[in-house]
Amino acid sequence: MRPLEFGWYLPSSGDTTCYGEGPAVVPPGTPMFDRVVQAAEAAGFEYMLVPVAGPCWEAWVTTAFLAGRSSSIRMLVAARPGYVNPVLLAKMVTTFDRLTEGRIAVNLIAGQSEAENAADGIRYGKEDRYALMAEEVAILKALWTAAGPVDFDGRFHTLRGARVLPVPHQSPHPRFYLGGGSRQAWEISAAHADVHLFWGDRPEAIAAQMAEIRAMARDAGREDALGFGMRLQIICRETEAEAWAAAAELVRGVGETKHAAVRANVANSVANQRVQALLAESQDQGRGGLIAPGLWAGLARARQGAGVAVVGDPAQCAAALQRFIDIGCHSFCLSGYLHDEEAVRFARWVRPILAERNADRMKAA
Repeated sequence: MRPLEFGWYLPSSGDTTCYGEGPAVVPPGTPMFDRVVQAAEAAGFEYMLVPVAGPCWEAWVTTAFLAGRSSSIRMLVAARPGYVNPVLLAKMVTTFDRLTEGRIAVNLIAGQSEAENAADGIRYGKEDRYALMAEEVAILKALWTAAGPVDFDGRFHTLRGARVLPVPHQSPHPRFYLGGGSRQAWEISAAHADVHLFWGDRPEAIAAQMAEIRAMARDAGREDALGFGMRLQIICRETEAEAWAAAAELVRGVGETKHAAVRANVANSVANQRVQALLAESQDQGRGGLIAPGLWAGLARARQGAGVAVVGDPAQCAAALQRFIDIGCHSFCLSGYLHDEEAVRFARWVRPILAERNADRMKAA
């Protein structure tokens, strides 16, 4: 079995305890970023997801800056198709990899908001973005592993005698993570990813999706190379009542106008639409966003992406995460509010329970 790993999240557009008051109640910048990274390192998190949505600070500059101000955490930074020439991107990644002695991983993102793509001048539709991403990942791997210059003839790129220095620090190269709910995303994970990250869902649904993607990886000869994980929020407090009060506070004042805007922005994202469907179903059933024991989709009213949270006291939060471990997930990319404070709570209350239950798979904090 794979060792368990835990990642944390840098809220580079600002942090908050109430989305109704805006995401920048705690403004982005060096003081907040330092607090979050230092708390995550102290809590034993292995990696830090840095977002790339429109309101966020530029991810590559931010992570390079923070890598120099931290000591152990690995930065998980997005490679988006069409944004950076793949030869330059390959050189950026290996330079980062060598300078930090292996503290970088690559997050593959192609299915983000169509409005954001248009605003950024990306002319490719969703299907073409996935095809472009598959081609660019193939180029990255070729450049990082070739013994000499690389020639490449593809649909989007043609290379003659391309090479990249420095060579990677990590062997054979930095790892790839991918989160997505579409068939195109699954195909790229099966062919290229080291970790496929699911957004929150019922464990039985995740298990069924894992089986499908694992079969695709088997067809690609990569069944043993691909691992699975969850991208979740966590709201842990000493008591269950305190945890649910904190959850309610996060969406206080978030009305239908805000929720409609979130839904519209992610209308073409399969993973986002699944989270929205889970929320709607639970509300129709009078469950207020609760989709399974300790799993709450209410944050999807206020934000796109990881809109499902683990909510409860320490034992309940650990039990919810353990259910995903038991079906085969080994990587957990978590976040919570405020992000420096929730990292401390996870380390103090939840991680010890998981360590006791999974002693042979947990790294020491």
